[in-house]
Amino acid sequence: MLFSCEKQEETVEVFKDFTQYVNPFIGTSNFGTTNPGPIAVRGMANVSPFNVAGPKNLPLEKDSRWLSTPYINENPFLTGFSHVNLSGVGCPELGVILAMPTTGDLETNHLNYGSTYSEEKATVGYYTNKVDKYNVKVEATATTRVGVSKYHFPAGDANILLNLGLGLTNEEGAMVKVVSPTEIEGMRSVGAFCYYKAEEAYPVYFVARFSKPADKFGVWKKPRTYKGVEADWMTYNSETRIKENYTKEVVGDSIGAFMRYNFDSPSTIEMKIGISYVSIENARENLEKETADKSFDNILFDAKKEWNTYLSRIEVEGGTKDEKTIFYTALYHTLIHPNTLNDYNGDYPKMKTRETLKTDGTRYTTFSLWDTYRNLHQLMSLVYPEQQSNMVKSMLQIYDESGWLPKWELNATETTTMVGDPAGIVIADTYLKGIQDFDVNKAYEAMKKSATKIENNPLRPGIKDYIEKGYLTTTTVHSGSVSTTQEYNVSDFAIAQLAKALNKQEDYNTFSERAISYRKLFDKEFNLLRPRNHDGSWLTPYIPEAGANFEKNLGFIEGNAWQYTFMAAHDTKGLIELMGGQTPFVKRLEEVFDKNQFDMANEPDINYPFLFNHIKGQEYKTGLKVSELLKKYFKNTPDGLPGNDDTGTMSAWAVFSMMGIYPVAPAETKYAVTTPVFDKITIRLNNKYYKKDAIVIKREKNKNGNINRIKLGNRDVKGFFVNHADVIKTGVLTIIQE
Repeated sequence: MLFSCEKQEETVEVFKDFTQYVNPFIGTSNFGTTNPGPIAVRGMANVSPFNVAGPKNLPLEKDSRWLSTPYINENPFLTGFSHVNLSGVGCPELGVILAMPTTGDLETNHLNYGSTYSEEKATVGYYTNKVDKYNVKVEATATTRVGVSKYHFPAGDANILLNLGLGLTNEEGAMVKVVSPTEIEGMRSVGAFCYYKAEEAYPVYFVARFSKPADKFGVWKKPRTYKGVEADWMTYNSETRIKENYTKEVVGDSIGAFMRYNFDSPSTIEMKIGISYVSIENARENLEKETADKSFDNILFDAKKEWNTYLSRIEVEGGTKDEKTIFYTALYHTLIHPNTLNDYNGDYPKMKTRETLKTDGTRYTTFSLWDTYRNLHQLMSLVYPEQQSNMVKSMLQIYDESGWLPKWELNATETTTMVGDPAGIVIADTYLKGIQDFDVNKAYEAMKKSATKIENNPLRPGIKDYIEKGYLTTTTVHSGSVSTTQEYNVSDFAIAQLAKALNKQEDYNTFSERAISYRKLFDKEFNLLRPRNHDGSWLTPYIPEAGANFEKNLGFIEGNAWQYTFMAAHDTKGLIELMGGQTPFVKRLEEVFDKNQFDMANEPDINYPFLFNHIKGQEYKTGLKVSELLKKYFKNTPDGLPGNDDTGTMSAWAVFSMMGIYPVAPAETKYAVTTPVFDKITIRLNNKYYKKDAIVIKREKNKNGNINRIKLGNRDVKGFFVNHADVIKTGVLTIIQE
């Protein structure tokens, strides 16, 4: 397939179809929480099959357990197609505005109208299946803000249902109105990510437009069941109310709208649903600007072309088809979040108050920063710097609007999920990589505020103890005293590096010292980190293994001492000294893997395999371990992620690792080098940010051995790390195995 694709900064002809190597089903099992439905690059709309409702989907059913995805590959029972979703997250949210094609009599209860499905296929920007109960073929694609579906109905009575009562969480409240026989508009309330902050629930607006006028239309509303005296008077208690040809707003919890058709022969309906977080008017404008004059096939072609443009930024040569599929699917997953919040006209909701503001560039949302600060944003800086620049600018907009940088922001709400102060790490790393077209002074002001403000600091709870003692204690916070201290250390290290670049020597000294305060929590008895009590004594008794598999403990968040001790990648030399030298350091690091304490699905330890590069003579272990982990956890199958993709973090790990470089320490501009999976990797650069068209990573393989030499251009590299600027400058990194 040939594409000629226009990018943001330039026009580039792409002669290869990279989308053929994307398998959207990867990560749809094993709690990867991706879905196979179509989405544009960083799209707002995502048409996902919704198969997590109803007892027929047990045990993986949304009302019976914690589920954060609208789709699970092995589930058999479909209840519609949701139009706003999240990919690779660990908490339930969105999964609303569900459309469902049915035939026959009108049925509005999803447990009754739901169906098995078959003939399922998905490619980039496209999904299809057959709804078995009704013999309806469904096809779906998407633009940035519009979900587009095509329903192939048999002859007879047909229905298209918009169910606003069903969603991924228990958040309730909606409005719907049939505007005409070809249009429905409305709103659904969402919010309470991780079931936090339900008081900050917010609306998502939509306009649905149909290619043919309905023969009949209407709305439904199912009230709650009332009890007591008043219920005796209600002959219609809890019964669904159907209002045919009704054209006024209906408000409630379990509500929806329908379009009914009677077809003399098999017929097709195209449905377009525009989305906005600002207003119905904007949802309608989004729909019209992005899709009004385009057919389903036109939209699908454009979606694939856009995806091919971005996937083509990296071209790999060599490797098997499965390896290419794993690689490009991982790259695909990194291009979903952060995603677009603003409407076509630039409108977006202000943080918390949600008054309408306007942006010139893209306002991004879904900043899962505890995850993504470790590798995803470094990948964006290298391959998609124009996007990364807008992401930093979005963070600074959030600071302007709320007074704080984001922690885990979603659709203009701050969820405060997880720990640490991660935004500044991303900002510093971005600036030091040479992407500097943002207000760095404002950014530095914001970073320093979160690192110094004692009272009412939402980003750094317990900061008073942290500043005075150098660490959080077992009474400072209810859990995670050690890991939170470590996160603050990494943030302070980032501030120090940016201070150095900005010639702020005093701040550099202060924050460099603060960045290594984790050392006070290192216990030589265990050669691991250990919580301290408020009086400075060690937490006793102490079991370093406690905390794995989400077990709550005082010292660590979602992990234990083994999974956090080596997280101090910004101070590896210091950690080596604490452990008594290189030999005990390597021994302890090996024990993490040998004792089955390494968790590939856990962010704090995902850089562990690359730490062997610090020890001369042990670097080969990085290559062995990375290769082993790639083969074990990343596969061309639905369970082909190690677990939750964490908005692309696990996928970014795979992309970097398969290319042979990894950003082992955030806010340090160097990559650890390992053996690439491919013979040649070409990264096409945006020359607005990098004064070069491309860089090439080559593997020279005389035999299947360890890395013997590393070259930048024609110069040999000492050690197993390369600097970002040097890679860009020379343009060629050669990794030689002998």
